[in-house]
Amino acid sequence: MTRSITFLFTALFAFAGLAGAQSGGVKGKVKAPNGNGIPNAAISIVQDGREVKTATTDGKGEFKISGLSEGKYNVSFDANGYSAGTLHGVEIKKGIRDLGDRLILSLDRGNFVFVQGSVFFKEGSSVTGAKIQLEQINADGSTKSIASSFSNSSGEFSFRRPPGNTKYRVTAKLKGISASKDVDIEEAAIYRVALTLDMSRDDR
Repeated sequence: MTRSITFLFTALFAFAGLAGAQSGGVKGKVKAPNGNGIPNAAISIVQDGREVKTATTDGKGEFKISGLSEGKYNVSFDANGYSAGTLHGVEIKKGIRDLGDRLILSLDRGNFVFVQGSVFFKEGSSVTGAKIQLEQINADGSTKSIASSFSNSSGEFSFRRPPGNTKYRVTAKLKGISASKDVDIEEAAIYRVALTLDMSRDDR
């Protein structure tokens, strides 16, 4: 009877120690540079070069991982279209540590098409505030409006698009004067466009 009681207490203490060793966790939110949460981002918890836990963010970019023993971990984040990020030496104690919403992944430019350019007056100075229209040119020659913006104080503009063989038309317009150029897209890269309006800076 004494042996049975001793064994029972030993087992209970061992179970309590195991439970205590696995009582920590971490949670947080993975965001894009624009502040939106990134869904389906992969979360990896690594300790001493070994992956011990993984998870995936929900539709809001949030995640929660429990069952970690006390100690320091590297927490890595990865998502399609974004550069991977890692927080080193994250200390986990009892309870769930909240990393907050400061986990921001930058865009991976290698996965996108960037149509960038500048708008000029005919004498070569930059045009500020010109309306920039991006259109997709279909196989039959028709066009579809994709996006629009305005040239900045340096006369520059930029559009980000998914990769794929596509033909775009970029048009700059100011006070009824316009200039256009077609751009053939073949792969993810940066495509530069220079547009010159047939007007002088003094004609504004």
